[in-house]
Amino acid sequence: MSQIIYKHESYFVIGLCMDVHNELGKGFSEAVYGDALEIELKSNGVPYQREAKFNINYKGEILRHHYFADFVMDNKIILELKAVEKISSGHVKQTLNYLAASELKLGIIVNFGEDQLTYKRVLL
Repeated sequence: MSQIIYKHESYFVIGLCMDVHNELGKGFSEAVYGDALEIELKSNGVPYQREAKFNINYKGEILRHHYFADFVMDNKIILELKAVEKISSGHVKQTLNYLAASELKLGIIVNFGEDQLTYKRVLL
């Protein structure tokens, strides 16, 4: 049987996202959901970085442009917030790029744009 990486941490943060979605519903921008989630993270003592910046290395040189992940939880999990009709393969590819740049193992895409909160775990 395979282990789920960061099982407790990911379920906890998804639960916080569910609280935000239950309170606000769908229809707001990603930034609004991010602001609300930040309140939840702070009040629950979850260590995080918002708009975490990651350098992109190309053949040993750091590029001028960077990746900015919505949240990095406890230096373990990248959390990408969406407010769209449906999580797409492009969102998964974006999260995989964030994981590669950050050298983290788990990304979670959370979509607030549907009637019920949806999410997808992405492993590098």
